[in-house]
Amino acid sequence: MFHSSSSRIATALRTRIAEAPAGTKLPSSRSLVAEFQASPVTVQQALSALTTEGLIESRPGVGTFTRAIRTVTPSDFSWQTAALGTLENPIPTLSPTLRMPTNDVVNLHSGYPEKSLLPERLVRSALARAARSDYSMTQSPAAGLPELRAWFAADLASSTPSGLVPPVADDVIVLPGSQSGLSTLFRTLVGAGQPLLIESPSYWGAILAAAQVGVQLVPVASGPDGPDPDDIDRAFTRTGARAFYAQPNFANPSGTQWSTDLGEKVLTIVKRHGAFLIEDDWAHDFGISSDPQPIAAQDDTGHVVYLRSLTKSMSPAVRVAGLVARGPAHARILADTQAQAMYVSGVLQGAAVDVVKQSSWSTHLRALRDDLRIRRDLLVSSLSTHASEAHLETVPRGGLNLWVRLPSTADLHTVTRDCESNGVIAAAGDDWFPAESTGKYLRLNYAATNPGGFDRAARVIGQSITP
Repeated sequence: MFHSSSSRIATALRTRIAEAPAGTKLPSSRSLVAEFQASPVTVQQALSALTTEGLIESRPGVGTFTRAIRTVTPSDFSWQTAALGTLENPIPTLSPTLRMPTNDVVNLHSGYPEKSLLPERLVRSALARAARSDYSMTQSPAAGLPELRAWFAADLASSTPSGLVPPVADDVIVLPGSQSGLSTLFRTLVGAGQPLLIESPSYWGAILAAAQVGVQLVPVASGPDGPDPDDIDRAFTRTGARAFYAQPNFANPSGTQWSTDLGEKVLTIVKRHGAFLIEDDWAHDFGISSDPQPIAAQDDTGHVVYLRSLTKSMSPAVRVAGLVARGPAHARILADTQAQAMYVSGVLQGAAVDVVKQSSWSTHLRALRDDLRIRRDLLVSSLSTHASEAHLETVPRGGLNLWVRLPSTADLHTVTRDCESNGVIAAAGDDWFPAESTGKYLRLNYAATNPGGFDRAARVIGQSITP
């Protein structure tokens, strides 16, 4: 009744306003109450609606008046064309993996595990404790909280063979997520206009960071067993590059894990060329049938710069990563991170170190390993049954994704569009190639959605790629 009355009054007043010249004074609220036999609240509700629409304006102490109807013209931003100039290094649009899907779709495109695979209780409790601590009101050290830096160092040192000097807390820099770390490393270790070797395919975020910095990417083909060491050697010789970005453990998107022998050969090549290996260990916590083998643990000469994030395994809201670097490179990297972000939120760091020091963190990771195995195998089985033309070169021993090659007759973007129209979101593989793609691929995340939808998803994919 109330809303109906205010709407009726507003409709009547709109007619008057349309016929009155701009600046006409409306009757007082008391007069309108009497005229429409409504309560003061109802009249005020109607006037507020007309004010929001821009039809009237109130002048305190004077009254309410009709406003002139102003024609809205588009803003002119053409002046920015000259001010911005030509974009020297076009930055790719953000990957579709960052899209937020609705609940009625089978989400195979995301880069994160779904909430049920995360240590929700641990994270919520840790964030609450951190918020009540001094972390919520104080500045953090530029390199990060000492206890978190010590944890990152000790975790890597646990894989360091005897006879090598293990990393220590002073070698660690805490970052607001690994993506910012990639930008920092490409800027400080490589530099704009300089070559950077990169596996192909490789993480789309690294390709994005390289474009942002202006680094010139030099693709090195990487298959189910990783890159060919001879190809890496030749690329260093040909380009004079001083860094190689790689994901030796459960690479995104392919899931490839390098053998111990390959890691040793690549490290030898990097050292011979006086270069850096930028090791992105993003999937350290996602081993399934194999454990991660960080190459950084085999190096105490500063050739390997190691990046490890906790965001994917802990919570997308806890954007915390650790970077391990030794020698002058450490100081240069720290200076750049200070210039970009000054320091990482103490609340997030406090929560992160709280979680990883709980005994139930290890329990969670063991359970996660089993959950990922079940999901991976279910999706592999579903594809085999319903999308047999989708070729899986290898079943990954860890990570979150399957890297599926489609028949050469398939139109990749038609496939992804048809899948989405049928309630299945899959990521087209083109985003993971630093140059032209070498085939038509889909990256399918088996951790991002309820596995109950895998059969449906595989059936839709199979129908989409069948001529």
